[in-house]
Amino acid sequence: MRSWANEKSMFYGADSKTFETAAQLRRNMTLPELILWKRLRDRKLFKTRFRRQHPVNTFIVDFYCHEYKLVIEIDGEIHNQIENREYDDGRACELEKFDLKIIRFTNDQVMFNTAFVIKQIQKIISELSPLQGAVTPWA
Repeated sequence: MRSWANEKSMFYGADSKTFETAAQLRRNMTLPELILWKRLRDRKLFKTRFRRQHPVNTFIVDFYCHEYKLVIEIDGEIHNQIENREYDDGRACELEKFDLKIIRFTNDQVMFNTAFVIKQIQKIISELSPLQGAVTPWA
């Protein structure tokens, strides 16, 4: 049975437009996103559930694990431009207001050094504490 209260908190007040945009992004994932998603969805590897293109308030994060309040972002070349870095910093600040931990990887890291990315994610998860009493709607 789904817990609506938990779902609302997991999305941090996202509206229907944000959900629609997230659905479109899930249908049009980039190659690095697809590569990482193939690994993140393997529960044997991470022993937790990740969601892809997940709405968080007015934003959509590349990957989200509610149990650990962990956001994973994959950045392409466009994120190296100064105006995009400033936007990313502001966005990260807003996401951190929800006590979310954000880790970032480049497209190249995901595509050419996937083992490093996986180890970094596993390391971060091992350092974080899972939400106490969290009931996930997919359990």
